[in-house]
Amino acid sequence: MAEGNDGGLRSSLIWLAVVMVMVGICTQSWKKIMVTYVVGILGIAGLLLPDWDFFDRDFSRWTCPVTAEERASILAQRQTSLLRRYRIYPIRLIAYTTIYGFALFKWWKFISN
Repeated sequence: MAEGNDGGLRSSLIWLAVVMVMVGICTQSWKKIMVTYVVGILGIAGLLLPDWDFFDRDFSRWTCPVTAEERASILAQRQTSLLRRYRIYPIRLIAYTTIYGFALFKWWKFISN
């Protein structure tokens, strides 16, 4: 994981701990706290751990490793434009919304029962 994600990882883990404490206080169930932990860790890992520089390339290049030239080009683009790093891809947005929406729905149904 890149150093730039350390702050995001720390704050995500702190918020996960806060949510776990709230679930524990409201439900008084160790099982529901652990389910919250597992769902939270998987969610955080799915957002922060992938090498987005690898996946931001053309789809046909996913079978090849990132070359040193591509890495240098990515770093140069990142330094020139901060907004370039936060591109929105419709397929990724739809996939993440569907997967995380379903996971949150199932988690909420489990916690609220």
